[in-house]
This record gives sequence, structure tokens and C-alpha cells, in this order.
Amino acid sequence: MRGTGRTGVCAVLGLAGGLAAVLAGAPVRAETLYDAINLAYQSNPTLQSQRAQLRALNENYVQARAGFRPQASASSEFDYTKSPTLFGNEVETASATLSVSQPIFTGGAVSSQVRAAMANILSGRQKLRQAESQVLGSVIQAYVDVRRDQAALRITQDNVGVLTRQLEETRARFEVGQITRTDVAQSEARLAQAQAQLSSAMSQLSVSRAAYVSVVGQNPGDLAPAPPLAGLPTTIDEAFTTAEKNNPGILAADLAEQAAEAQIAEAKAANRPNVSLRASLGTDGVVRDAHYRLYPQREDTYRKSVTASAVFTQPLFTGGMNASRIRQALENDNTQRLALENARRGAVQNVAQYWSQLLSARASAVSNQKQVDADEIAFEGTRQEAQVGLRTTLDVLNAEQELHAAQLALVNARHDEYVATAGVLSAMGLLEARNITPGATLYSPEKAFNKVKGSGGAPWDMVVSTVDGLGAPRIRKAPQAPPATRPTSPAMDAPAVAAQAGSPVLQ
Repeated sequence: MRGTGRTGVCAVLGLAGGLAAVLAGAPVRAETLYDAINLAYQSNPTLQSQRAQLRALNENYVQARAGFRPQASASSEFDYTKSPTLFGNEVETASATLSVSQPIFTGGAVSSQVRAAMANILSGRQKLRQAESQVLGSVIQAYVDVRRDQAALRITQDNVGVLTRQLEETRARFEVGQITRTDVAQSEARLAQAQAQLSSAMSQLSVSRAAYVSVVGQNPGDLAPAPPLAGLPTTIDEAFTTAEKNNPGILAADLAEQAAEAQIAEAKAANRPNVSLRASLGTDGVVRDAHYRLYPQREDTYRKSVTASAVFTQPLFTGGMNASRIRQALENDNTQRLALENARRGAVQNVAQYWSQLLSARASAVSNQKQVDADEIAFEGTRQEAQVGLRTTLDVLNAEQELHAAQLALVNARHDEYVATAGVLSAMGLLEARNITPGATLYSPEKAFNKVKGSGGAPWDMVVSTVDGLGAPRIRKAPQAPPATRPTSPAMDAPAVAAQAGSPVLQ
């Protein structure tokens, strides 16, 4: 029996080492949370994809402003005609035209398109912030998951070692007749249970390491303790206020609603007059005109023409098309207003949820630390009392199990506290690389936009846009909806709960 127990422990520990060796095949660089965040910030495919989508969205602005600019086109044509007449006529003609059109006034349609494009771009920037917050939250989650599971594995390994020594002592006392066979069986059962827990801990660590690789892009090494996250408010009311002003989901929805307002104006502009200037330069003539049965005639005969015109267009009847588009734009705007309110409520829910989890985890961590300290004393005392016959083997095993459970609970509570802190910052719109990793090289969506915004511009763009903007349909300012109702419960009383938990952070 003794050899079998040691063999089982060695086999389990050997499996742990093998898994670690397999998972550590890739080069390891990220040793701190800052390293992991910087690596994910530069290489995470979700972030890279969102940035590419925003760069594509920037082109909508250029395309919208093209409506203020001249449009030029050239065309040419060559014709060959052969008539099967008595005299056999054969004619070759050619023509070429260069046309230029400059919009002067579009009824405000182009101005509204530009406003909508800009609002959508700004909304896209907020969505990029939202994606960044989600990715960084995943990095933090994966980082502390690995550290939690590494700590749990060490605790479980220590537990297996303690129970192995306990089994050896129990067998030795059984051989000299101090205890019964029941005590040995109890020790063997607890060791087998600990070995099963060790296998489970190794499996969980493997899962967490795989999640880390997925979001960060490389295997975790010997991870340093996670640093404190700055920016956590002292009260939940401060968190609510910050979220309402800075949450990227709310800001993105607000800007999307402004874009929908501009699209209503664009639809209404279809009923307004349009003014444009047009000019064309053309030439056409006969390349060759031959009556080949009699005599050749007319070769290289051309005519040139220059045309300039001012064009005024007023839609009168569109079969209900314009009215339908206006109604459609109004309903799209209603949809965006509801989406904005939904985003506000979601932000309030997230703040309340993560704040409650934070206070609960913080209080649990304080209580679990006290329990661990007490269980360490209780276990050591029970073990010594058992050696002089004042305690049974089962008492020792129970004390050890309580200590092991308290240690794991403390690790989980500290993990949950950190994750909840990141969740509160995310709901507030503060979980960003610029706030967490000062000095890091940051992606600038403004620079990407500035590279393309002036493409194809003409010197008189500003004049045309000003004229067109004066006649644009009015865009009413998006109303400021009242803050969503904030949930209240005893768990929301931050100072009281923090004081009960003994935490100085939220005092």
C-alpha cells in the first residue's frame, strides 16, 4: 500500500511536469501584466480588425465630400460604315468629348452626407475603444486566471505532499498498534481525493493557459503579481456618473443617433432644387469618306464645339420615393434613439453588477485570510495533539482539509476582486491601454483619418460646402435623455460594506 501511494503521487506530479513542458514550447516574453497588455494591444486580431474597419469607415468621409467637387469625364467614339449601294459608299467617323460638372448647391444633401459620415466615424472610434476595453479585459482575465490556477496547483501539490506524509505516519503508528486499520483507510481515502483534485487543478491550468495564448498571442511564463488598477472611484455614484459621460457604448450609440439625424436631413434634401455648372469640349468629323467606285471624297474633316451651361433642377414628382425615404430615415433614427437608451441601461447594469462583485470579493478575501490564519493554527495544533493521543486521525484530516479549502477560497476571492475591479473600470470607460500602461505606443485613429480626409480636394471646397450647408435641412440636436434609473440595494452602499470587510480602498 505504501509503494502504491507514492507511485500515484509521482505519476500525477510527472503528468503536471509533462503538461507544463508541452505548453511551454513557444518562446515566453510577457512576464508582467503590462507586457501582456502591450503585446495584445499590438497584435490581437480583434483589435486589428476593428482598426481596419475604422480605416475603411474613414473613406466614407472622402466619398461624401466628393459631392462638393468637380467631376470630369472623357469619351471618344469611332464609327465605320459601309453601304452596299451602287456606288459602294464607305465612311469612317470619329468624335471625342471632355465634360466637366461642378455642383454649386445640392439642397443640403451633400452637407448632410458629410455630417452623417463624420458622425459614423466618431461612432466607430468609440466602438474601437469598446473593443479595446473588451480585449484588455480578456487579457486581465486570462492573466489572473493563470496566476490563480498556478497558485491553486501549488496549494494542491502541497496538500498531496502533506497527506502523503500523514499516510506514512498513520501506517507507522498502525504497525506499532497505536491506531486501527480504519485510520489508515481514512488517510488513504483523503490522499486519493487530493490526487484527483491535483489532476483537476492541472487540467484547469491548461485551459487557462490556452485562453491566455488565444488573447495575448503567446504562452504565459512565470507571471509576476498583477499590479493595482488605477482609476477606481470611492463610491458607486461616481462610477455611475463617469460611465454616463465616458462609456464607449453610450458615446457610440449617441453618435450613431446623430448620424441618423443627418440622414433624415439628407432624405429631405432630395425635394430641394439643385444647381450646377457644366462645360464640355468636343470634336467630331470624318476620318475618311470614299466612294471607291467613282472618286474619293472628304478626308480628315473635323468640327470643334465648346459648351457652357448653368443647370437648375427642381424635383416635382418622384412617385412617392422621396417621401418613403424620409419616413424610413425617421424610423432609423427612432431605432438609434432606443439603442442609445439601451446602451445607457446596459452601462448602469454593468457598473452595478461589477461593483457588487467587487465588494463581495473584497469582503470574502478579508474573511478568507482570517480563516486561513486560524486554520493554520488549528491544523498544527490538531496534528500535535493527535501525536499524544488527544485527537484522532480523522480530526487531523478534517483540519487539513479545512485549511486547504480556505487557502483555495482566498486565492479565488483575490482573483475575483481583481476581475471585478477591471469590470468596473471597463463599464466606466477607463479600461484602456493609455490608462493602464503609460508610455506605451498607442494607435491613433485621428492620424489614420487625417491621412485620407483631404484626398481629392479642390481649392473651392470650402466655398461650395458653405453655400450648400446654408440650405441644408435643419438637424435638431439629439435630446439628452435623463440618466437611467440607478439600482439601489444594501450591496450598493460602498463605504458600509468596505468598512465591514476591513478594506481601506473604498473608505
